[in-house]
Amino acid sequence: KGVTVTGVLDFTFMEEKLDELPRKSRWWRNGDNEVKEFIESKISFQDVIFEDDVLAYYHDKRSGYTFTADFENSLQFENCKFTRDAMFKYSTFEQGANFAGSTFNRENTFKYAEFEGMADFSKTYFDDDAVFKYTEFKEGASFNAAEFDGSVDMKYTNVRGDFDIENMEVRWDIIAKYAEINGRSLTRYLINN
Repeated sequence: KGVTVTGVLDFTFMEEKLDELPRKSRWWRNGDNEVKEFIESKISFQDVIFEDDVLAYYHDKRSGYTFTADFENSLQFENCKFTRDAMFKYSTFEQGANFAGSTFNRENTFKYAEFEGMADFSKTYFDDDAVFKYTEFKEGASFNAAEFDGSVDMKYTNVRGDFDIENMEVRWDIIAKYAEINGRSLTRYLINN
């Protein structure tokens, strides 16, 4: 709470795993190059500034491996500032996640992420385009008063439960092709709300 993190926060533990993995010529195990880390602890950051990348996803071009992290317990990044990349592609959040009041200053992605509990992005600010493409929100999501200074990509996104977009502002585009809110088209949902 109330600290500054100066180095990369790597939930994938990629550096520790790379030396133990087979080299590129043999890395396809059952057709899969993903190396997944399971974070069992509760994670809580409040009013924290991250000066470097926060990684729950990283594709290592040299080895061909893709490193990801799943969160088995509650995850909270409340009123935090991500000054560099925030990568949560392919992550599963088993207890949901709270990013309320946080600022994303650089590249961020929640592409293919799965939120099994409520996802709270209320009052967040995205300085760059935000990617929620193919994301699953199984217990609802809040983007109440969220601000997107670029576009937000929600193509193929699926939301079940409450979807709060009251006072949400998007500077450019909401890409909503094939996205659904409780079985309804996101495009229709946006028009009616």
